[in-house]
Amino acid sequence: MPTKKNHFSMIRGFHLADWFTLANAGSGMAAVFAAMASLSPGRQVSLLLAVAFIPAAFVFDVLDGRIARWRQQQSALGRELDSLADVISFGVAPAAIAFAAGMNGFWDCIVLGYFVCCGVSRLARYNITAEALSQDSGKVKYFEGTPIPTSLILVLVIGVAVWMGRSGADLWLGGFQLGPWGFHPLVLLYALSGSLMISKTLRIPKL
Repeated sequence: MPTKKNHFSMIRGFHLADWFTLANAGSGMAAVFAAMASLSPGRQVSLLLAVAFIPAAFVFDVLDGRIARWRQQQSALGRELDSLADVISFGVAPAAIAFAAGMNGFWDCIVLGYFVCCGVSRLARYNITAEALSQDSGKVKYFEGTPIPTSLILVLVIGVAVWMGRSGADLWLGGFQLGPWGFHPLVLLYALSGSLMISKTLRIPKL
């Protein structure tokens, strides 16, 4: 039986998988920085770079879980790190990419803020219910709502649009004034994604 000291060390200690989780967070922050850099004139290529960092973050996200299971080093610290990294890479970064791509009207920002809040809520709910959902088998059998890494799909859609020169004023579906503020219909994909993440009726088997 582990002593109190050993148990505390296990909670605080970093494992190999945790470094991959940090690489996930680092990729997400790199995407945010590249998205901000793309707002400068003549730096549109930076937006494509921002898009490319999100698939890299996804790879690191997949690897950290596989490595943790392989080495049997899953821990509370690793779970919290994973959630925080996912908020950056699959919540904040996709919202920043959308803003840089042209979804920067006031109503767009409201929707993007909603999307990020949904992602945060989704991860928090998963963390506190994981133990209850895994009581019988010791493993979570399903997700309630879509996992936050599914925002990778949104980023890839924007990546295609940017590659085709359909960003900024030429953004797909255009934009218009809704009251005194701008709105771009493409941002509704983020509203849909956020709503699916916090759905309690949608259950997706966990592989």
